[in-house]
Amino acid sequence: MWASKVVAVSSQKAEGKEPFSPEKVLGEPNATPLGQASNEAWIPKKTGSSESIEVRFSKSVIARQVSVVENFNPGAITKIELVDTRGGKHEVYKNDTPGPIPEQFRTLQATFPAATYRTIGVVVTMNTKAVNGVNQIDAIGVADVVDTMVKKEFKNEDSAVSFDSAMVNLGPNVNSKYVDTHPVISPDGRTLFFARQESPQNSGGASDAQDVWYSTLGNAEKKAWNAAKNIGSPINTPRDPNGVASVSANGQQLLVIGVYEPDGTIVPKGPSLSRRTATGWTKPEKVDIEDYYNDDAEHVDFFLATSGKVMLMAVDRKDGQGEQDLYVSFLNQGGKTWSRPRNLGPNVNTKKADFAPFLAADGKTLYFASEGRGGYGKSDIFYSKRLDDSWTNWTKPRNLGPTVNSPDFDAYYTVSAAGEDAYLVSARNGTGGSKDIFRISLKPTFRPEVVTLVRGRVLDASSKKPVAATIRYENLLTGEEIGVAETSPIDGSYTIVLPSGTQYGYRAEAKDYLAESDNLDVTDRQKYSEVNQDLYLVPFAVGQTIKLNNIFFTQSKYYLRENSYPELLRLVKILKDYPQIEIRLEGHTDNQGDPQLNLKLSLDRVNEVKKYLVQKGISSSRISTEGFGGSKPVASNDQEETRKLNRRVEFRITKK
Repeated sequence: MWASKVVAVSSQKAEGKEPFSPEKVLGEPNATPLGQASNEAWIPKKTGSSESIEVRFSKSVIARQVSVVENFNPGAITKIELVDTRGGKHEVYKNDTPGPIPEQFRTLQATFPAATYRTIGVVVTMNTKAVNGVNQIDAIGVADVVDTMVKKEFKNEDSAVSFDSAMVNLGPNVNSKYVDTHPVISPDGRTLFFARQESPQNSGGASDAQDVWYSTLGNAEKKAWNAAKNIGSPINTPRDPNGVASVSANGQQLLVIGVYEPDGTIVPKGPSLSRRTATGWTKPEKVDIEDYYNDDAEHVDFFLATSGKVMLMAVDRKDGQGEQDLYVSFLNQGGKTWSRPRNLGPNVNTKKADFAPFLAADGKTLYFASEGRGGYGKSDIFYSKRLDDSWTNWTKPRNLGPTVNSPDFDAYYTVSAAGEDAYLVSARNGTGGSKDIFRISLKPTFRPEVVTLVRGRVLDASSKKPVAATIRYENLLTGEEIGVAETSPIDGSYTIVLPSGTQYGYRAEAKDYLAESDNLDVTDRQKYSEVNQDLYLVPFAVGQTIKLNNIFFTQSKYYLRENSYPELLRLVKILKDYPQIEIRLEGHTDNQGDPQLNLKLSLDRVNEVKKYLVQKGISSSRISTEGFGGSKPVASNDQEETRKLNRRVEFRITKK
């Protein structure tokens, strides 16, 4: 796994994407020619005995090696440290006698036994004086194996993309003798939306250019689909082509093509959003994107990521490479508008059409179609991995090969959160010679990164009735909000998708309620999994008690851990938004150990929380504290799985 973000650097000659900037260490090795100073590698600005660079990776790993690619004048590295998920540093390489070595370039590979901690970053320290002041680093990587990560010549040869199955036509329940195209699979893999062209059963009859249809999974074991149905109005209209671009994580929102005007026409001015209600789908409402335009009105694609905060589009704009390009837009603060489209850059886009973007549930693996990269036909399907948060730094796109791509039209690749089965459109062997939808299974090596699908309901903690709410989830290590979702208006259900590699907190928000957050540690999840977890909202009233599930302490101590800060900052916000309320912080432990020590520990912990709140500007007079030790368990103390539920901090509203 190659570095995806620079967090600290001792000195730098340039910034951003400029030659010799620190960001040049990100991603796989790419500096050429080897043995010479390259624009595509980092050079410290200063000459000194302790020049350094600190990087982060996209997810954590139990490392067994770190590799630093020195493409020019190697020998200056004096120390390599791994950074764990709590910010601790662990030295794994030391060289007290740095200096020039016979090689013009090298990969410094340090291997070691598997650690007890998970690595999220690396710090490389150099003595550039020892090599006459010029030393270049091209890439920094970690791995959970001791095999060589990079060949000496630093070439990254593409191995053939391989599949577990041949392409399988979905059959007559989905495909017709008409054109069936643009499949969109829901993240849970149970609903397939697609477009059918010029069918007599379209809302406008056979003359209707295109309607949205859908099919549900009937038999998961046999991968058999039920007979497709027309989704009907208001999404389908009798005159203009209708199409679904993507479906939200819980299936409650559809991003559709075009803007629905009051007179019933659809104009190519961007996408619209339709929401599911108890009685059906709402009329699609325009999605407001800053400075949106498309110079090719006939060709456009959109995709809404499972996070609900990232939108991809294929449009023709003046700042593009040529014809359709892939762009990204982000949900602005407040959640009402989207940012100006940003071009994904020349690593992805070509001078010809690049279209049909699909971002896997891991938020990093991009599948798209391109007419500008050669291959097996007019348009082939490729995939690329995002390397950092700039959204312009991608691995070299790889052709999915002849199993998927053919001399005919191939595009619109979509895959569920599980990452096993993909769906795409092809003109080969279609029903009646038309385009059909096919299924194919990727081998594990070529699937997107592992995710966990979390589903449940949002309930009133008192009445246990469903509540319409917004779900927000965040990375507890960084405090960054990762995604946002809405509950079903029918039963209060929700679904979110969490990429592996870190610990997440998630909560429901609704007016006149306080949230009880929950958390899930998927740091070391190696396989796709599904978790059921109901979320509770507590009515905002005197006497109500709210569990602070995302506050964490050092074992048997009262010291707050860093992943507690997002939860604590939300409590600070509540107390500032409602300056009249007063609370009592209540601490609880399990029944292990001395009861008197547990009582003291529980009080020390809530006093530490109070101290944090006061430091953030909350008057101490509004906060009282009480420790109960293990005297008020909420679960059995017989086993750790339930015993941990008794170790908790709660706050009770004492005055409103």
